[in-house]
Amino acid sequence: MSLQEINFDGIVGPSHNYAGLSLGNLASARHAGLASQPRAAALQGLAKMRHNLALGLAQGFFVPLPRPNLQFLAALGAHTATDPRLTAAAWSASSMWTANAATVSPAPDTADQRCHLTPANLVTMPHRAQEWPDTARQLALIFADSAHFALHAPVPPSFGDEGAANHMRLCPAHGAPGLELFVYGRSGGTFPARQHEQASRAVARLHGLDPARVLFIEQSTEAIAAGAFHNDVVAVANERVLFAHEQAFAEPDATYAAIRAAMPEVEIVIVPASAVSLEQAIRSYLFNAQLLTLPAGEQALVVPLEAWENPAVRGWPDAHLASNGPIRRVLPVDVRQSMANGGGPACLRLRVVADPATVDPRFLLSERRADTIERVIAAHWPEAIDPGGLASASLTEQVIAARATLLDALDLGELG
Repeated sequence: MSLQEINFDGIVGPSHNYAGLSLGNLASARHAGLASQPRAAALQGLAKMRHNLALGLAQGFFVPLPRPNLQFLAALGAHTATDPRLTAAAWSASSMWTANAATVSPAPDTADQRCHLTPANLVTMPHRAQEWPDTARQLALIFADSAHFALHAPVPPSFGDEGAANHMRLCPAHGAPGLELFVYGRSGGTFPARQHEQASRAVARLHGLDPARVLFIEQSTEAIAAGAFHNDVVAVANERVLFAHEQAFAEPDATYAAIRAAMPEVEIVIVPASAVSLEQAIRSYLFNAQLLTLPAGEQALVVPLEAWENPAVRGWPDAHLASNGPIRRVLPVDVRQSMANGGGPACLRLRVVADPATVDPRFLLSERRADTIERVIAAHWPEAIDPGGLASASLTEQVIAARATLLDALDLGELG
């Protein structure tokens, strides 16, 4: 097999709105109640995918889940007029952040040499806990080749699991055996710690990982309380490089010592709070970036414009590049609509190391397929949504029809 990293981005759904449902997500709270722009959001996300494709990287995608989720309301004995919060949850387009779709362990790390995927149960937040059945349907379609992939059921809801947003992997190369890092939380003060330690341990066992090549790391309570609701808001890893904020982990010295003991060749890049404060890091999403290996072998950091345009934050990457550190390029992208709801470039993608030939080709992006997606979005996605109008019959019809048109254009009618 020719193993390579494929980034699967979520296409932003036509119901994208700012209902402020995510406790602990400061960006989501700041923009709650404002009008969103689903068409612009989806086109921004697609442009990011095209950007990575132009870099010579493999790029895949997930289609939006069916929204509004009327089955969710029916299961609660509710309808669109029962409770505005339940209505908003049924309309949520949060599945666009596919870093929360699943945890992925590539074949070189697992006992049976297959790539293992466990859908995240996302039980901490009601608007997200409804996602996994439809996410699992999509995963089962994309990774249907059972000779190369194993798809598990979610961890039981007793333990919250948030997927790849709390999981990192270090390795000499994507196709080589790696060290998997599972980051969990215990307390975030007024905000919930979303990833349970037992969920992380369960996923590691289910995936058949070598205990000597797994570390369980506690996220710092300061980071959670400051709004780092997922680890990927304060740390990201790629091949030999770990890029983290000084306050990312509860016991940083012990954490870094354990990583170096398991993988001596690791390069750990720590950004001190004196250079970028925790508040600045979370507001700009400097760490919620895609750390990628380009075809020539150099590492690049794909950051949101919010980080690039912030002078207090920009100073650090400029200094790192000047010092000839392991990250050799910083590439800004515009995902402002996603950022306003609390999701940066890293939130929008799920990393899967696999041979592209083993993946359903309908979910792999090409320029032609990107053109098709763009035409559908431009013609059918709502231009704006006011959260107060989510129960509108005409908007409901438009959103359902828009998704159906996309599925038809991509020959994915079985997900209807």
